[in-house]
Amino acid sequence: MKILQAISFVIICHAGFAQTPDETTIRQIYNIALAEGKSYSMLEYLSTKIGQRLSGSPGAAAGVEWSRHTMEDFGFDSVWLQPVMVPHWVRGQKEIGRIVNSKKMGVLDVNVCALGGSIGTGPDGISASVVEVKSFDELAQLGVKNIQGKIVFFNRPMDPKQIDTFTAYGGAVNQRGGGASEAAKYGAVGVIVRSMGINNEDYPHTGGMGYPANGTKIPAIAISTKHADLLSKILKDDKGMQFYMESHCEILEDAPSYNVIGQINGGEYKDEIIVVGGHLDSWDLAQGAHDDGTGCVQSIEVLRILKMMGYKPKRTIRAVMFINEENGLRGGLKYAEIAEKNKEKHIAAIESDRGGFTPHGFTMTASDAVRKKVQSWKPLLEPYGLTDFNQQGGGADISPLERQGVPVMEFLPDSQRYFSYHHTKEDTFDKVDKRELELGAASMAAMVYLIDKYGLK
Repeated sequence: MKILQAISFVIICHAGFAQTPDETTIRQIYNIALAEGKSYSMLEYLSTKIGQRLSGSPGAAAGVEWSRHTMEDFGFDSVWLQPVMVPHWVRGQKEIGRIVNSKKMGVLDVNVCALGGSIGTGPDGISASVVEVKSFDELAQLGVKNIQGKIVFFNRPMDPKQIDTFTAYGGAVNQRGGGASEAAKYGAVGVIVRSMGINNEDYPHTGGMGYPANGTKIPAIAISTKHADLLSKILKDDKGMQFYMESHCEILEDAPSYNVIGQINGGEYKDEIIVVGGHLDSWDLAQGAHDDGTGCVQSIEVLRILKMMGYKPKRTIRAVMFINEENGLRGGLKYAEIAEKNKEKHIAAIESDRGGFTPHGFTMTASDAVRKKVQSWKPLLEPYGLTDFNQQGGGADISPLERQGVPVMEFLPDSQRYFSYHHTKEDTFDKVDKRELELGAASMAAMVYLIDKYGLK
């Protein structure tokens, strides 16, 4: 009797721990990503052999060819290039930022870089007194009388009290994007913008800015957070201080480029499309590893893992390497334009553009019904650290699809280190952890699998 009881206990325990088909498939996805993954080796090539991929540059063109050949070599059902005209901005020789005629410091060089899309100062540079502001409202209150002929220094920091660093970024980034245009309205001759970094750093962060079609254009540079604090301190003691800025950037004619698209064809619902993607372009100061090489290789890896498993999707699954997210969003706009023109039915779009850090979950902009359905899968994904499905949002490149009514999601990794690398010389391959990168690719593949199997209706 005791032997029979023991056997029954073993059978009951085994049944209790038996995996469902979904649990088995998701486990297989993670096993492949972690033991037989290709994302890290792909990223190493993209980052170290190709490097910076600013739109219109030879690096961007090399990135396009690498993406196409990589997806072809993995044997995806189809791979193609989607032509896009992109902005072509070049930085030119290294910028100069210099505090001059200071009572206390004399002459002091500070770490600066031009903002992407800015005009240059010309070879003679610009020398002027400096007015520090924290907001556009403060700028307006000072008016032409206090701004004309001066350099405006936007010095609103990212809020360190925000746990989510992307929220802190959102609270400060408008001074980078629109500061030069706003300051020009009051006669400023140039703009210095505090870098979009949350820590005290020596190196500056670049990033996109723009001018209105008929507005006055003045040059804009970013200053490192450490030197922004120093400049602010000096200004408090010496209102007559002068600042010299010199940059040699140019805005050239738009250049031809491409989105790169790889696809695994669906079966039962082949006309329904699930998109995963990252942006292939990067800023020119480093290798574009976290921003957004990681998102590109994770998206390719989603299709590679599913294909390696022998998984036959119900729906068509695409990986898109979007071009020109950083200074124009032309790739995302073109993809959505063609999708609408061809009457393609996208049922979901997932973007990875927050770096290759430890996975936490997915943001989502979708109907309540879709949100509840995705959240119902949480028990399947929690064992892999995916617990956050409550935040709103998708990615920049898939936002044009969102406007067409497509449910959009963004892979959500830990955010604490991202803005130490974002748009800086520090965004290099050695800053990416192999296991974190692979976990992110598996997380995206698991989500794609669930959407493919169950749909979002």
